[in-house]
Amino acid sequence: METLKSFILGAFSDNSCLNCRAFCPYSNRPYPMPTRPLLRRYWPMKSALLLAFAFSLAACSTSPPEGIVAVMPFDVARYEGQWFEVARMDHSFERGLSDVSARYRLQADGSVQVINRGFDAKKNDWKEAVGRALFIGDPKIASLKVSFFGPFYGGYHVASLDKENYQWALVVGPDRDYVWILARDKQLKPEVREQLLAQATRMGLAVDKLIWVSHTRTSP
Repeated sequence: METLKSFILGAFSDNSCLNCRAFCPYSNRPYPMPTRPLLRRYWPMKSALLLAFAFSLAACSTSPPEGIVAVMPFDVARYEGQWFEVARMDHSFERGLSDVSARYRLQADGSVQVINRGFDAKKNDWKEAVGRALFIGDPKIASLKVSFFGPFYGGYHVASLDKENYQWALVVGPDRDYVWILARDKQLKPEVREQLLAQATRMGLAVDKLIWVSHTRTSP
């Protein structure tokens, strides 16, 4: 695991698993997923390639990093809806994307639909990926695993949260190289930003590596 992001990419052409790479925490692994035409053309290699890909994903832990404690009590119904990505660690799957947002929708089976969206300036186009999140244990603990590709999951842990109003959140992935600051608004108040940075520092997160995301467009 490239200490987890290159946690999500290159460009993708549709919402199918084999092509969906933007925002997918599992796409930029040592063994990139072959496209359908490649699999059809080199059928004898298919099993070996998929097996190698699966082993590379096995390194993606769903548990919180050591020393990171997920928020509890957690109310997923209040967490639902749209969040803006205010800051993130740099990884190839989101590199170059601005105006990034995430929408969470609780499903009847208790899972959470995840819709990530961002603008790729180089391609002058919006990119979207749809995933599925499951609680690792008690749904009152904000520790989930998210998949954008079949049975392969990566950790999603809300390490800090505005418990009163659910207006901001600090999310950590399977290791400390995957960090996101989310908010209901496109910007944080200065005092909230400083509070979150202080908390992140105490958690051992490299806040100096955070990229502050530009939000100048409205997603269609």
